[in-house]
Amino acid sequence: MKVTISVEHLSKVFQSQNDLEIHALHDLNLSVAENEFVCILGPSGCGKSTLLRIIAGLEKASSGSVFYNGREHTRPGKEIGMVFQSYSLMPWLNVLDNIALGLEFARIPKAERIAVAQEYLDMIGMSDFGKAFPHELSGGMQQRVAIARALANDPDVLLMDEPFGALDAYTRILMQKELLRIWEKHRKTILFVTHSVDEAVYLADRIILMSSHPGRIKEEFVVTIPRVRERSNPRYGELTAELLSLLEEG
Repeated sequence: MKVTISVEHLSKVFQSQNDLEIHALHDLNLSVAENEFVCILGPSGCGKSTLLRIIAGLEKASSGSVFYNGREHTRPGKEIGMVFQSYSLMPWLNVLDNIALGLEFARIPKAERIAVAQEYLDMIGMSDFGKAFPHELSGGMQQRVAIARALANDPDVLLMDEPFGALDAYTRILMQKELLRIWEKHRKTILFVTHSVDEAVYLADRIILMSSHPGRIKEEFVVTIPRVRERSNPRYGELTAELLSLLEEG
């Protein structure tokens, strides 16, 4: 299977205001295959978000390397898109223009970028909301728009940093189902950070469990439960319990 993202001996050290060194990541190695859906799970402060930002090219590693399709990747590019927990929509732009924003930066002609934006608006089931503004949308709808904006740039890899963390439980479940539907249609490579064990078990082909201080990979789990996954499946409950136990161990 083709490796899309490769992380080799990655470490990240932050310097505090008191000149203390904070080791966020240490000697981390990770490979993500093409079209794979990988969830990164771990306690707060284990470097999950930092890892995603380094892969995206938004943060520099202290040592080690990130490779995209075999080439070292050090700066942001359209081939790797990112969706944040905060919706990060431009409040002065309507939904359609928000989705088309990356295409505008890429100097795609207006008619073409609006057509692409409308296609993704239809895909997320919000065809009638193109002229709405972010403040007029629910949290779940805003996050759909943020995902559509990332997909409109046609990245090979989609990095998602707790994108559903701010949503209520019911909307979160709906968004998980929506994301899987989009992933199965477009088969992007997805690297998804979450604090939720249930979310990781529901979504992932593979779960990366990280330890804290500094962040390292503790264990990996290949999730063999068939999709669509039922939370009543005994194996679902067993894997959830196993992951929770490991997290409690620290």
